[in-house]
Amino acid sequence: MPNPRGRTDRIGCSGWNYDSWRHGVFYPERCPARLWLEYYARHFDTVEVNATFYRLPTVKAVEGWVNQTPADFVFTLKMSRYVTHVKRLRDLGPSMALYYSRIEPLVGSSKLGPVLWQLPPTFKRDDARLAEALRQLPPGRHAFEFRHPSWFAPEVMSLLSAQGAALVIGDRPEVHSFQTHELPADWTFVRFHSGTRGRRGNYSESELREWADRIRSWPVSDAFVYFNNDWEGFAPANAMRLRELLA
Repeated sequence: MPNPRGRTDRIGCSGWNYDSWRHGVFYPERCPARLWLEYYARHFDTVEVNATFYRLPTVKAVEGWVNQTPADFVFTLKMSRYVTHVKRLRDLGPSMALYYSRIEPLVGSSKLGPVLWQLPPTFKRDDARLAEALRQLPPGRHAFEFRHPSWFAPEVMSLLSAQGAALVIGDRPEVHSFQTHELPADWTFVRFHSGTRGRRGNYSESELREWADRIRSWPVSDAFVYFNNDWEGFAPANAMRLRELLA
């Protein structure tokens, strides 16, 4: 959603397929699951898909996502855990070819947003491996979520910046000691996946206002923001409120 500053802030949730959102919590009574994405897309212009981390979707499933959403809707996809957690960024070629062959309908419809690369907490800093992976990235936007503190170094930020890749800024109290708000690219990516009570956490008005002020101050052209506190419909409610605050 373009804001008065000419920047596009896309704010949504980390997924749409949650039973706890039924019965009027977010989805209306009697809204069948097959229509959930279509309904979600009436209220948000983006979604983060975490299912692609666990299993590659079929082309038919991805075509369904395309057909159920407006032309300007954007999907952020999480990279396969085989690439990030098993291969740990080694030998990307074959894995990337397979991954992108499955999501081609999103690429062809211009509905593919950033690809989220979440590295495991046991994966320590390796500049050479990261640099090689960055050189092999397909065209488009890529965001890296580091979960080991060694990655939060100026040299790593420089590697990301050279390729236009973003650092994922996360709200995770358990890793607060090494989380930063670095902006290596001219766009940014924020994940609200903890808060004070984990995925069951509902962000307070003061917390959302604080984050709105912070995001508003960043000198970026675009911001992608996702809420993963899906319990009891907190995510869509918090996302809508943050969007109002940033409007």
